[in-house]
Amino acid sequence: MPLVKIEMLKGKSSEYKKGVLESVHAGLVEALGIEDWDRFQRIIEYDKADFEFPDFKSDNFMIIELTIFPGRSAEQKQNAIAAIKERLSGALSIDPKDVFIVINDPPRENWSI
Repeated sequence: MPLVKIEMLKGKSSEYKKGVLESVHAGLVEALGIEDWDRFQRIIEYDKADFEFPDFKSDNFMIIELTIFPGRSAEQKQNAIAAIKERLSGALSIDPKDVFIVINDPPRENWSI
């Protein structure tokens, strides 16, 4: 049950945002083997004044935070990062350098399921 938080600049179309959500989910299905129904994702949008990132990044820059159950190997986590970046690049032409991903894996006792 990955929890996905995607932070980006405001102004993208609904189709673009749906493409981002689909790309991230497909990467997680591929790399972590989650079920297709297992979608707990949200996009948080910011005004340019409220989202600071380096000048060499484009307006497509996004931060993706994945919170997952513990126990995944370092290789699985790296595969998830690579799969998500590849899918975003292929589907939406987002430069992989504009995608910053962090994975958190808190112990199960910190989950309320």
